[in-house]
Amino acid sequence: MTKWTPTHEAPEPLEGPVVATITGGTIIWFVLFLAQLPFYGWYEDHGRAWWIWTCLAGAGLGLIGIWYVRKRDAAIKRAAAAAAPVAE
Repeated sequence: MTKWTPTHEAPEPLEGPVVATITGGTIIWFVLFLAQLPFYGWYEDHGRAWWIWTCLAGAGLGLIGIWYVRKRDAAIKRAAAAAAPVAE
């Protein structure tokens, strides 16, 4: 078997409002958790209680994601500032 090699260069990664995207997703997960919470009994009776806990886990992981992308964003800005020429 031969190893597959790409015939073209990979495109640059897209940069966008990463912090806002992760924050929005985290809010959506938490709102879904709160919206399903009053129906816990129904979910439990039908064996679907894990849906509620999945939403809570998504919100919790989203909080970790917010922390991560804010640190990443700050590191990118620091690196750009350090690479910029100093005006004399």
